[in-house]
Amino acid sequence: MQLGRVVGTVWATRKDPKLTGLKFLMVRHLDFDYREKDAHTVAVDSVGAGVGEVVLLVAGSSARLTEQTDGTPVDTVIMAIVDKVELDPAALAAGTP
Repeated sequence: MQLGRVVGTVWATRKDPKLTGLKFLMVRHLDFDYREKDAHTVAVDSVGAGVGEVVLLVAGSSARLTEQTDGTPVDTVIMAIVDKVELDPAALAAGTP
């Protein structure tokens, strides 16, 4: 799983018929302190996320396990909108995220 921030929407009028009705969002990856990484991905939105929201992504075969993506040719899906990330400072200082 990966944290990310939704930075835009991807529109595709011509696509595989199994993708009809799915919303695609551009997501920039984040570290645990919400700092942006130099990585982006296009993800199917299964939870109604919007631009600016911090989300939790899942990739690979797990991305095809949501109700909306079952049996579809997708690799990454937004499966949660993140309310808060709480880190243990002692664990971080010890190098254990």
